[in-house]
Amino acid sequence: MLDSRLRAGHLEIILPNGRRLRLSGKNDGPSAVLKLNRWRGFRRFFGGGTVGFGESYMDGDWDSPDLPKVIELAARNLPQRPMAFRTLSPWRLADRVRHVFRPNTHAGSRENIAAHYDLGNDFYALWLDPSMTYSSAVFAEGADDLESAQAVKNQRLMDLAGVRAGDRVLEIGCGWGGFALQAARERGAHVTAVTVSQAQFDEARKRVAAAGLNEKVDIQLRDYRKLDGQWDHVVSVEMIEAVGEKYWPVYFDRVAASIRPGGTFALQAIVIENERFDAYRRSADFIQKHIFPGGALLSPNILREQAAAAGLSWHSAAGYGLDYADTLAQWRDRFESVADRVAGMGFDERFRRCWSFYLAYCEGGFRAGNIDALQVALVRQ
Repeated sequence: MLDSRLRAGHLEIILPNGRRLRLSGKNDGPSAVLKLNRWRGFRRFFGGGTVGFGESYMDGDWDSPDLPKVIELAARNLPQRPMAFRTLSPWRLADRVRHVFRPNTHAGSRENIAAHYDLGNDFYALWLDPSMTYSSAVFAEGADDLESAQAVKNQRLMDLAGVRAGDRVLEIGCGWGGFALQAARERGAHVTAVTVSQAQFDEARKRVAAAGLNEKVDIQLRDYRKLDGQWDHVVSVEMIEAVGEKYWPVYFDRVAASIRPGGTFALQAIVIENERFDAYRRSADFIQKHIFPGGALLSPNILREQAAAAGLSWHSAAGYGLDYADTLAQWRDRFESVADRVAGMGFDERFRRCWSFYLAYCEGGFRAGNIDALQVALVRQ
């Protein structure tokens, strides 16, 4: 039965009694090892979807010497059209209902973002690069280390937007201010950057002041829906994933209204395969339950449709899925290397395993090609 589920790759399962099962698909693919510590893991695998798979790892039901490889193998063997009974299982239905009741209203957005980003600036500083950039880097042009690869990513976004000296730039979802600081320092731009995370707002303002760029960079604690005014360019780096499907039209309309006619919008977004979007939108996965409540990925087709409906024309796009996989691999290595310090902040072992699974889950998805990272240039008509 298990062999029939595996179309590509190889999986070795070490059972709690020490026996080993070796499964092989007909097609080439990753080779992975899964050590089952408790028999209940099988039930949770097959009944709970990605949420059950992840939660069983969080609870220590299984381990692997290469966690991202297990995720990649699973991702490459997902059915193209998930069976209805899996979508409607009681565990997954409960997760979906919970997700629906965490919408990104003005108040809900602050709560959902705080659940992730307000874990503490010190927590993220332990394993992000010194620029505190929490989005995909671009490993190109000799940028082998994480910090320089993040700088390349920002440069490409500035090139897509056409940022020049003196331009007024709006950044929606500014994180800890890395892009805004680089745009002001390297291009001489005037940047207005908004976030709804109190922790990010506080730290970003400190970093701007320390860089002596208060005259160039204005960090604001503001919801994107409350923006008014127009800028030469808008940039948004992996913020749209937190918007929620209900608010995609609002997001694109607000972006379009914030750009002067003929101005540009440079967007970096994580997208899910077009073929998997319908099944994805009907469920709630591990990320939505445990990491980014209220969030949702667009597909490339939906991204085009939403942008066009707001009067934004598609100019160009480039994919960086494997760069994101490499970024996540470095983040996870860094995170695991400071596990003792994470525990010292009051986070328990289940939290550590949750975040380790989250980072591996994303890496495996990017390596399998089920998700991608796009940089898109859009122009207001």
